[in-house]
Amino acid sequence: MTPRPGRLLALAQLANSIGDGAYYVTSALYFTRVAGIAPARVGLGLTLAWGVGSLVGVPFGRLADRRGPRGTSVLLALGTSAAVASFLLVRGFVPFVLTACCYAAAQSGLAATRQALLARLVPPEERTGLLARLQSTLNGGLGVGAALGGLALSAGTPTAYRGVLVLDALCFLASALVLLRLPRGKAVTAPAEDTDGRGGAREDGTVGGGRLTVLRDRPYALLALLNAVLLLRLPLLSVALPLWITERTGAPAWLAAGLFVLNTLAVTLFQVRTARSVTGLDSALRALRGSGLVMSASCVVFAVSAGRPAWPATVIMVAGAGLQVVAEMQHSAGSWQLSFDLAPADRIGEYQGFFGTGATVARTAGPLAVTWLLLDWGSPGWLLLGALMPAAAHAMGPVARRAAGRTPRRAAHPAPERAAYMTPEPAAQPGPEPAAQPAPERASVI
Repeated sequence: MTPRPGRLLALAQLANSIGDGAYYVTSALYFTRVAGIAPARVGLGLTLAWGVGSLVGVPFGRLADRRGPRGTSVLLALGTSAAVASFLLVRGFVPFVLTACCYAAAQSGLAATRQALLARLVPPEERTGLLARLQSTLNGGLGVGAALGGLALSAGTPTAYRGVLVLDALCFLASALVLLRLPRGKAVTAPAEDTDGRGGAREDGTVGGGRLTVLRDRPYALLALLNAVLLLRLPLLSVALPLWITERTGAPAWLAAGLFVLNTLAVTLFQVRTARSVTGLDSALRALRGSGLVMSASCVVFAVSAGRPAWPATVIMVAGAGLQVVAEMQHSAGSWQLSFDLAPADRIGEYQGFFGTGATVARTAGPLAVTWLLLDWGSPGWLLLGALMPAAAHAMGPVARRAAGRTPRRAAHPAPERAAYMTPEPAAQPGPEPAAQPAPERASVI
């Protein structure tokens, strides 16, 4: 693969992650202080919005498979930009919910369609490595954006908050323009012999009907469910740990921000290195099993911090956060590999849209689940969560091997058209992720 598609995908990722970083740290105060929406209603509206987002990933991914991932990704990036800009006009709960639903739907669909775009342009053996680089780019962009959002928080004026929304909208517009520079790639169709009755290819080799194959692919669906369990780590950093620090330990409140910075820097620096060892099914499953065990150890360490005074609690929390970020990087690398390798080549967008719903579920239901488990149960809750993680990770092994056993009946994953990298087709014109959004999650990098 020539580096051009990878560079453009990374540039698009950087653009929208800078905007997202600024948006995430200021949106709660904008909605409550400027738009005049009560905090409880902000939380309810965002929950409804991400619930809608969890439903649209598969249809948008299927659309990308049928109509082309580049054009679909561009349109969804433009849609996200328009939704963010629309927040500037929101006054009242109902307009807020409607706009938030459009924003969440566009964001969820964009994640799925850009995964399909990556699969169309990048050979299978290079995908996990590129996703690791995109993950590092994402974290770097979030850090820059969060710093810009911090300036708006320091100013504390309506104009500063509105400026962040304008910045985010422009960043997604820039991302759309970058995606438009990518080659279209060749359409991928399933082979004629793929007639397993699960809505695959027709006899002529074209993609069959509008039926959603992934909903009947039980091994892949179970794999996505187990992955959603592992993604319960997402609300730990943004929701559970800040509350745990302030309510159950003597550590200073600012430690929560420090742990987020530690996590972001570690992923930026070491995700690529962690992903190098993941090259196939066996290595992906080893990484996932290791992730479950390390995450379990992290939960045990966090449990020990209960009731500790400031400095001992701080040291313990930093150690637990260090283990957590190691588990996160292992989990990311392993899950990326499985999600692509076990999906039919002609339905990458559809399957990625379904697999990506785990992050949306973790973003919506996860905060309630982990805060109830950890704050109400205390240290035993940490131990229960620590037991759940390796159990889910180890269960992915037999499920993934069952899914891989169907590989001969799936569409093969052809190498992308190399010529398209060097001479991309002319760009087509576009046609007709408190009770507020938590710190940015990184379950899906593009």
